Amino acid sequence: MTPLSTVFAAAALAAALVFLVLWLLERGRRRRAQNAREEREWDRIDRELELAEQAGRFRIIGELGDVAVAAVSRVVSQAEGMRYAAGADPEAASRSAAGIETSARDALADLRRLQNAVAEGGRQSLPAPGLHAARDLFRVLREAGLEVTFTETGEPFELRQGAELVVFRILQTSLGNALDHGGPGATAVVAMTWTADGLHVTVDDDGIRAAARRRGLDRAGVDQATAYSADDDLRAVTEFVEGADLNELRERAALFGGVLEARTVPGVGFSLSVVFPALRHHNGVHGVPLR
Repeated sequence: MTPLSTVFAAAALAAALVFLVLWLLERGRRRRAQNAREEREWDRIDRELELAEQAGRFRIIGELGDVAVAAVSRVVSQAEGMRYAAGADPEAASRSAAGIETSARDALADLRRLQNAVAEGGRQSLPAPGLHAARDLFRVLREAGLEVTFTETGEPFELRQGAELVVFRILQTSLGNALDHGGPGATAVVAMTWTADGLHVTVDDDGIRAAARRRGLDRAGVDQATAYSADDDLRAVTEFVEGADLNELRERAALFGGVLEARTVPGVGFSLSVVFPALRHHNGVHGVPLR
């Protein structure tokens, strides 16, 4: 090899090394930039989730405030009635005092729940929906395309307005998510089981299966259906099981001693279960600190 050829070979090798170093540096820069973009995206998702959770908490606080205001209004009305009755019938006034005490404790319980919700986390006062509005909710969702089946067992007992509101919101949110994930044609089975002291509410839907049917997937396309179900399960887990909606429902249920569990049934849909073991006693001040 001539000296000139040696020089060219050395120059080519040096150029190759320079290009290799530049390529490695650029690759590292791109990887760092990608990691930074992914980190920013996760931060954005976390911030959106926090904002959604805060919005849910504000809704809880507002609704509990409406319930507390209504309870205090009842105490005021009873007190006014007792004042007018005191002159004519002292014994009736004495009996009314016991009723006022009970109503006042109920109002205090509602205020304590409101205080607890604020500690963890200009509305127009409107009548809060309760279990009586659940059938209207089912009708609206059926009209939107969700096939709702409702069963009720056991002997129902009267709930206070705050407890009714919690159960209604659980039904509203879970069925709304069933319709969002499954679309028209999805089905949901709602069951309410009353016990001597509590209530068990379950909502089971076939949103994943309904979405697969809507995309033209059936048993003949097993591989496609399996792949789609896995993707849909992942979306269900990230968007609902660990999402702001479910966190809000857990907080609502916990206010009345309820325990909420939720899971995705692979290839089928979503299953939600809420157990209120002592809801009858949570109608008043049970479990709520009064001092």
